Amino acid sequence: MLTPDELILIGVIGIALALIFSNRLRADVVALLVLISLAITEIVTPEQALSGFSSSAVIVIMGLFVITRGLEDTGVVQWVADRLRAAGGGSEARLVVLFMATGALLSLIMNNIAAGAVLLPAAVQVARDSNVRPSKILIPLSFGTLVGGMATFFTTANIILSDLLVAQGERGLTMLDFLPTGGLITGAALIYMALIGRRLLPERDSAVGQHTNPRTLARKLYATYQLDQRLWEVEIPAGAEIAGQSLREADIGRALGVTVLAIWRGGHAIMAPEPADVIRGGDYLLVLGREERVRQLTARGAIIGRDDHFTTGGGDVKVKTARRDYPIDLTVDLAEVVIPPRSEAIGKTLADLRFRNKFGLTAIALWRHGRSYRTDVGRFTINEGDALLMVGPVPRIKTLGDERDYIVMASTHYHKPPTISKAPWALLITGLTLAAAILSILPTSIAILTGAVAMILSGALTIDDAYRAIEWRVIFLIAGMLPISIAMLDSGLAGRVGGGLVDALAPFGPLVLIGGLYVLTVLVGQVLGGQVTALVVGPVAVAAALQVGVDPQAVAVATAIACSASFLTPIAHPVNILMMGPGGYVPADFLRVGLGMTILSFVFLLIGMVLFWGIR
Repeated sequence: MLTPDELILIGVIGIALALIFSNRLRADVVALLVLISLAITEIVTPEQALSGFSSSAVIVIMGLFVITRGLEDTGVVQWVADRLRAAGGGSEARLVVLFMATGALLSLIMNNIAAGAVLLPAAVQVARDSNVRPSKILIPLSFGTLVGGMATFFTTANIILSDLLVAQGERGLTMLDFLPTGGLITGAALIYMALIGRRLLPERDSAVGQHTNPRTLARKLYATYQLDQRLWEVEIPAGAEIAGQSLREADIGRALGVTVLAIWRGGHAIMAPEPADVIRGGDYLLVLGREERVRQLTARGAIIGRDDHFTTGGGDVKVKTARRDYPIDLTVDLAEVVIPPRSEAIGKTLADLRFRNKFGLTAIALWRHGRSYRTDVGRFTINEGDALLMVGPVPRIKTLGDERDYIVMASTHYHKPPTISKAPWALLITGLTLAAAILSILPTSIAILTGAVAMILSGALTIDDAYRAIEWRVIFLIAGMLPISIAMLDSGLAGRVGGGLVDALAPFGPLVLIGGLYVLTVLVGQVLGGQVTALVVGPVAVAAALQVGVDPQAVAVATAIACSASFLTPIAHPVNILMMGPGGYVPADFLRVGLGMTILSFVFLLIGMVLFWGIR
């Protein structure tokens, strides 16, 4: 019979998971509600409810965010990406292994999402240079960061499982606990992807494609986003209502959801006009939008015409209408921008962000789930993985490229240069920090915190940059959800569920129990993600290990590795979502390639348990 505390806890967990899965509330907000609910119902004490904010797991994760930012800002990771770009020539199989291995290596010391985000533009560039479709490289890159996370202590789920062991009075985990088994899985995954997995990857073009010449790239972007299907020429007679008004006063964009791409005046095209530019009688506007929206301008005295297509002449790309050719002005930048996970833009519209006022750029189309949207772009709520087609002055694109909330994937002009003046300090600090943690010279939390402070003192990044580097949503998610783990252990619910697993699987041996925990964790993780899964399944796994007398460290390692096996769906991990748009993927692509990765990880996890932990 379940106790009242267990029933309340089950209810809190069920509601929390339902809210996270339904996306009705942000996960970090749900975590805070969980913390408050458990404290109010006295399932945990106030001190236990708030203990997550001082836990070693949260301190380590915060420190890792800062160290990762130091490696990025000093150009260390960009240097690696540039070397990959230089070495990118060769076969498709070579590129698959190269980027998958590099993603795995960076994930040993970096946040998985950061590693994927930094390598993504380099992977697309190398694919174009090597005449290989990005769809052949980006899933291997994503999966590389995931298997690399299995081989290191410095992955969120791994840190959480270690903290759960310590809370039970057991020895915490170290880098050396993960490296043998995780390294075995990583090596097997590289071989699988080179020989089998890459053959299952789609031959699919992305929005960026394989074009390096600015004119060709511009033409490709216009075609991919299907801009030619929504281009209209609007004549403004001298007596039109909007003649003499600025674009801002005419309110064409906000009122109609269409975009003015150019103004033709006296034989000259004004590309990417500013809101303050005045519409004059006799002007022709090149407008992007739905026909029914554009034709509403006739009520304001405009005359609508259309007969457009792409043409080439003298090496230039032009939009040809019934009356004239509008050259794609290559002094104005045309760029594709991807929204990375945890961007501050997620959940907001471009209008909410006052994007055009801030950056001086116009978003003319949005790419989402294989479809281009060209009307009301400023009113779309932005999701992670969305791609936006921007037009505007080259310096403005450069400013956007320096923002961490946007990744400039393809541009006719802009390429972000590396900065390496503080790189030696960043490398030295990272190396010493890892050595101190791996060799247990210092407790891991103290070693990582020391490394983060050293990054600031060395000038690798400022204290303000360090605060901005920390993903506070992740910190509050983990700190808020940790009381669930405490409550599951203290209330006996984890022991009860773990006992059920023991009764069902233990008669077949410890290895079967570990295999069952792997399957359970992987299935839950595909929906909830590794961080939440570690907090919910972790206590059950530890309790089951203690009940049956199996090495709890081995079970914790196996469960943590399963939390990183996010191969089957794009929503299982943010780094998968990041690859969706640039790779032109659909969810079925992850299932097709990831099923083999999941089975392979399962098999080699069990082999690692036998070889390195003596589990039979």
